[in-house]
Amino acid sequence: MIDIRNVAIIAHVDHGKTTLVDALLRQSKVKLDKEVSQSNDLIMDSNDLERERGITIFSKNASVIWNGTKINIIDTPGHADFGGEVERVLKMADGCLLLIDAKEGPMPQTRFVLKKALEMKHKIIVVVNKIDREDARVDFVVNKTFDLFLELGADEETAFFPVIYASGKLGKAGKEADISKMVDITPIFESILEYIPAPQRDIEKPLQMLVTTISGDNFKGRIATGKILCGTISSGEDIAHINHQGEIKRCRVTSLMTYEGLERVDVAKVEAGDIVAVGGIADVTIGDTIADVANPKPLPVIDIEQPTVKMTFSANTSPFAGREGVFKTSRQVRDRLYKELETDVALRVEDTAKGDWIVSGRGELHLAILIERMRREGYEFQVSRPRVVEKIIDGKTFTPYEKVLIEVPDLYSGIVMQKMGERHAEMLDMRSDDGITIFEFIVATKELFGYRSEFLSDTRGLGIINVTFLEYRKDDGVRYERKQGSLVAFESGSTSLYGLLAVQDRGVLFLNPGISVYKGEVVGQNSRFGDIRVNVCKEKQLTNHRSKGEGVSEHFNSPKIMDLEDALGYIDDTELVEVTPKSVRIRKIILDEAEEKRLMSQGLKERTSN
Repeated sequence: MIDIRNVAIIAHVDHGKTTLVDALLRQSKVKLDKEVSQSNDLIMDSNDLERERGITIFSKNASVIWNGTKINIIDTPGHADFGGEVERVLKMADGCLLLIDAKEGPMPQTRFVLKKALEMKHKIIVVVNKIDREDARVDFVVNKTFDLFLELGADEETAFFPVIYASGKLGKAGKEADISKMVDITPIFESILEYIPAPQRDIEKPLQMLVTTISGDNFKGRIATGKILCGTISSGEDIAHINHQGEIKRCRVTSLMTYEGLERVDVAKVEAGDIVAVGGIADVTIGDTIADVANPKPLPVIDIEQPTVKMTFSANTSPFAGREGVFKTSRQVRDRLYKELETDVALRVEDTAKGDWIVSGRGELHLAILIERMRREGYEFQVSRPRVVEKIIDGKTFTPYEKVLIEVPDLYSGIVMQKMGERHAEMLDMRSDDGITIFEFIVATKELFGYRSEFLSDTRGLGIINVTFLEYRKDDGVRYERKQGSLVAFESGSTSLYGLLAVQDRGVLFLNPGISVYKGEVVGQNSRFGDIRVNVCKEKQLTNHRSKGEGVSEHFNSPKIMDLEDALGYIDDTELVEVTPKSVRIRKIILDEAEEKRLMSQGLKERTSN
């Protein structure tokens, strides 16, 4: 019976989880993946989107052997929108390494992940990371962390947590905050063996395993990953699969694997306490129980916090529909959305009478990542403006609110206060520290849509904004509306420099010359309220006469290229985002201007008559 420790690495986004895990894996001399070289960094962030954005989106498992003990390491996401991942994978752990930046200290997501770990009674080791930073504030950070433990109701034993100081980047750690005395990452391994308890396990009891992660394999089919709570499981044996409805099916284990380094390796038998990947259960989903055939007992289903943001997905209906996508029919888009439910417990998909789908998630980023993954897989579709998921309690409407923490250079504090004031935010705290102003706000989720890209522009990319879900509050009926209209293409064609120069004074353009557009496509933002139809395809009329220097004096301003998140944050209720593998376009729902005016006039008459 091998000695085991199951440890989750939890932290706020960008506090160095994945970099630290890299150091743990390399210095343990574990077998790395075939595709991983010694020069690679961020080994655990294997997904392209994770590497591009520098954030962990999907939790991952690895294991190392240290002094005869198997340590299963679980790397978790740090962003609040992927809290569903964190909540369920903590079920596999018996303790946590809580990483905290030596400069920033505890942040909003630190509170979220720590709260979940404390609710599960996990033993916490605090790792003060990035102590090699020149502006590190080690004592301040440790004191703030202690305050957070007390604030979250930790008992005395838990609140007096062991502290390790580390630099994941340099691969060093120690029990003192002096980097010159540090040699390697060994103190972290020693602390795990000393403080994290071995899993409680009884191999004599009937088999029970909670499925916490689902993945696919081209040869082995659906793979269910989780921790065996009691009993043993063997390759080739019959087991009972208990789904959410309590239905029991008899299945055979066709593949049984545990983790060695980053790889899954086939084994004949696994005992309670270890993390295992099981193949052979065709319709297994997250939260199901794998149990003993003779005595099948279900485990409690994973309870995940509900979505707060929703969008309407539909098949692409633009004039360019079908040109760029591989999968573009309603059936193909619908099948892909429902397939995502198998691996994302925080997502909800609902069919509507109109033939489209309402997709709900934990936040804008959660849904934007899903959209980006789908477009990279070859899907073509269109989505509506994000809306909040409201609750009706005793006939009153309740809407989600967020806690927003903002850090900006003092120079930009005024514009932040102005923009948050326009969104009716309640300021809880404001303080200045070494040229940096720190704000803490509470604001309705619906009023915060689209602010992130505006914030980055306002602060020249120097600001930091962190948002976490706070609670549902009674809706005050106030809503932030975009103050500028759109510049909309008057006709279909290819954008010309002459046409763009003629309209660039009207606002901010989104396109360069030589781009195909269609009538009703949004090509820019109007500097004033209301939409304007503009002819960006207009060509200069040629004549027999040409004055000296004509056409060379005007300067074309660089357009603001809208990526997916910018587009989702920009659109209003009259617009959609068209998403294809090659393009992200903004369009009016009603493309024809005359038709749009007729419907608006008709709606106004109906409201007047009522």
